[in-house]
Amino acid sequence: MAVTGAAAGLGRALVERLDQRDGLGAVRGIDVVTAERLRGVDAVVHLATSYDIDLDPQERRALNVRGTEALLTAASAAGVRRVVLVTSAEVYGAAADNPVPLPDAGPLQAAPGPDLLGDHVEIERLISRTSGLQIAVLRPATLVGAGVGPSYDGALLRQLSAPRLLAARGREPLWQLCHSEDLLSALELVVVHGLSGPLPVACEGALPQSAVEKLAGKRRVELPAAVALSTAERLHRLGVSTASPRELDHLVGPVVVGCDRLRAAGWTPSWTNEAALRAYLTELDSGSGRAGAYTAAGATVALLGTAALVRQARRRRRGL
Repeated sequence: MAVTGAAAGLGRALVERLDQRDGLGAVRGIDVVTAERLRGVDAVVHLATSYDIDLDPQERRALNVRGTEALLTAASAAGVRRVVLVTSAEVYGAAADNPVPLPDAGPLQAAPGPDLLGDHVEIERLISRTSGLQIAVLRPATLVGAGVGPSYDGALLRQLSAPRLLAARGREPLWQLCHSEDLLSALELVVVHGLSGPLPVACEGALPQSAVEKLAGKRRVELPAAVALSTAERLHRLGVSTASPRELDHLVGPVVVGCDRLRAAGWTPSWTNEAALRAYLTELDSGSGRAGAYTAAGATVALLGTAALVRQARRRRRGL
């Protein structure tokens, strides 16, 4: 058994968990992936990836996508039987007609792009083209908790950097989170039970944004979805906002997963969406969170700021 990225974060935490399990034998931590280092390994969990949105996109793409490709190539050459990867529930894509919850093996509709979600889309494409390996791919909802890295706040969480939360007129956004402790317990179960295939991981159900607003102490601004998305795209194209307009995908439709196969294997989340969000908000209040750092970059913030400027300009014109 081997775990990449075992020097820190989720990789180190998983090695510590697996070392306490009977019957798994020695757990090998690997930071430089080669076929030689994987000789004699039956299964490998690949966690040497980055959620760091501060990282140069090309550098992060090389680490996440090319690194995963190298891992799959080395695993095949070394005779490894099983590989466990982690992407994101966002690969299912936001759509107005998405069922709630989405089926584990539902179609992947997210488009490629230069952002973190684009990395995960490319990793999923690698998986679809790989043969000869049993591959489990865990797809967590927006991650919170220790171990995911100091520069990660998922697209939903970055909305909390705005003075208000954005909603599409006539629709209620749904928020679903995944605590890192639940991701680790899911990874442990997948290793022990030898599961393969798509495996979403998340808290039970989802929070309507009205509940998020109460917990965060924020009010909402409602805009037509088409106006919000087209304006965010235009701001991004003009360089006003460096954030991906896909941060607003939750306005289009829900991405809520049910984790059916994990549950059937005996896994249950220990965190609720509300508890996970409360813990994250407490972290922000303590000054150790990251959402405030994105105030100048978030798509929601840029969109709301532009809307405020337009309203001010209209008021000035009416006053003349």
